[in-house]
Amino acid sequence: MNTSEQFTFEPTNEEWRSARIARGQLRDQRFQLPTGVTDVIFDRARLVNVDFTETRFVGFNAYGSEFDGCDFSGVAFEQPLMGSTGTGIGGQKWDGATWPQTVYRDCTFRRTRFAERTYFGNVRFERCVFDGSRLREQTATFEAEFVDCVFLGRVRNMNFWGRPTEHQDVLGREHNEFTGNDFTAAELDYVAFRHIDLRAQRFPGLPGYALLDRITERARSVLALADGWADERHRKEVHSALEFLADMAREWNDDQALVSPARMGRKLPPALREELFDAFRRTTSDTSPD
Repeated sequence: MNTSEQFTFEPTNEEWRSARIARGQLRDQRFQLPTGVTDVIFDRARLVNVDFTETRFVGFNAYGSEFDGCDFSGVAFEQPLMGSTGTGIGGQKWDGATWPQTVYRDCTFRRTRFAERTYFGNVRFERCVFDGSRLREQTATFEAEFVDCVFLGRVRNMNFWGRPTEHQDVLGREHNEFTGNDFTAAELDYVAFRHIDLRAQRFPGLPGYALLDRITERARSVLALADGWADERHRKEVHSALEFLADMAREWNDDQALVSPARMGRKLPPALREELFDAFRRTTSDTSPD
């Protein structure tokens, strides 16, 4: 980490690129982009209580940097690398042995526009608030860590990973920390938690959701109920949905899952989904209260 108090913008050594490299420390002020610059690389910089609100970044790359108490409300990230990985920046080469982690601590992301399939990279969010942020189609989160964060509003088609899928050697860890996160005021739509302890998060209070154990046993019991239905299309839909749910729960979360009526089969009539969801919950004990 660059501990110099001076905060600087410098051109990169890549002539084709109009980005500027930000280094040093910036505190307690508004972040101002240089005229004509929308692509910034934060190279081991430290920013404390900096106001980024409503800023538009065509490019936003952060390498081994820290953002403490920063406000990213209304920011538009078009091509962000929240915690960039790799071996070089602006012509400067890393040692290749490690990938530096970027940390966002006590930051606010309110109505922040993340581009779809944002590359999160080696990044850690601590006590951050994601309030109505555009968190959708976010599948490139393999190395991201989330600790004591709060999620408000809709989160759609997003993956959270408790284990990096690769590069453990350069990351310096085999597990991504994912604990204490609060989803009680979030609307989760096709959100996957992979190799994560669901009991270490806050889910109670989510309408229409239940954190359940023994998913395989529950699925087997409910499938037996559905097999008595007359409509073959409904039977096939239930089998496809619940077999997938059980397979993923066993593989990812020790046979636990956050379950909603939609997981019973999205093509089923709403009344049938609710009937199956009630039966699914009654099969055995929940791991968390309603």
